[in-house]
Amino acid sequence: MLSLISMILCACTSDQNQAVNNAPPPVPVVVAQAVAKDIPVRIQAVGTVTPMDAVDIKSQVGGQIMDQFITDGQEVRAGDPLFLIDPRPFKLALIEAEARVERDLALLDKAEKDLHRYSSLKDKNVIAKESYDHTQAQVRTLRGTIKVNEAERDRAKLDLEYATVQAPIDGRAGHVQVHKGNVIKANDDRTLVTINRIQPIFVSCTVPEKYLSEIAARMKAGTVQVMAQPDGQSLAQTGVLAAMDNTVDQSTGTIRLKASFPNENEALWPGQFVRVTLSLSTHHGITIPTAAVQEGLHGPYVYVVGPENKVHTQEVSIFGILDEESIIDTGLNHGDLVVTEGQLRLTPEAVVNYEAIQETSDQDHTMGTTGQ
Repeated sequence: MLSLISMILCACTSDQNQAVNNAPPPVPVVVAQAVAKDIPVRIQAVGTVTPMDAVDIKSQVGGQIMDQFITDGQEVRAGDPLFLIDPRPFKLALIEAEARVERDLALLDKAEKDLHRYSSLKDKNVIAKESYDHTQAQVRTLRGTIKVNEAERDRAKLDLEYATVQAPIDGRAGHVQVHKGNVIKANDDRTLVTINRIQPIFVSCTVPEKYLSEIAARMKAGTVQVMAQPDGQSLAQTGVLAAMDNTVDQSTGTIRLKASFPNENEALWPGQFVRVTLSLSTHHGITIPTAAVQEGLHGPYVYVVGPENKVHTQEVSIFGILDEESIIDTGLNHGDLVVTEGQLRLTPEAVVNYEAIQETSDQDHTMGTTGQ
């Protein structure tokens, strides 16, 4: 009997050892910890830099360009002289107009004196009424002529001023297109030079219309911060949302935004493409590496490491994706361990082996969408 019991015990022990030996080895994986934090909700888009003001300088009078005071790319201030058009014809026209005014003033003075004298003589019936009426009409005619000549004189003064082409705004000049010695016409179609005002400067972009109400609410509540980062530059420029278009583009389902930047360092340049980030709100959620999220028949899920390093699947709902991390609304808690590498070899209740926990980034993230 004792021998039989001993044989049974040995058989059971052997079966248990064999079961342990036949158990699959732990699966090596990489895990990360789910972290609860506040994430700035932002919209990303591609924007175009546009000048605050852009003026095509054209001549308002005709003549030969006698002098040029501007060079390509020069910074100018409002009122700075840019070109000098031959002023001599305009000076002569002004002298002539002033002379006509002086002549007519002298004639008017004489006619008014004659009218005054004829008025007293008419009352005494010394002169004919027709002489008085003729002098009175002459006075009225001269007064009208003087107004016309004064207008011509003022126009001659204006033309003389226009002979010196001045910068109407502060800004930076582009390439000079018409140079000294060329003859131009009044209101010529040719642009002499273009001046762009780049301090401050605008950045224009479009975002999906689904953000319309949220952006409008933020603008009413206060200042909306906007970041613009040109390609090849590590530092983004900080500005504010200046305007939102009053119409949604039905063909693209987007709305156009315009942001203003001080641009004191001139890091932004007209025509440049930039990455635009628009700050909207803050969302509190659980973040995990996006690599941990798998797609199943019932939606996204993750492998969660439980007691004794056994994994189980957990369905999750995703609020959004930022950079390389996903924001989880439901399904996970702060501190949960999720598998980020090695999921293909896992089955429910599989035992895993990991040496270190992959760190979740604490950097300031941006979530949202890319506008067109």
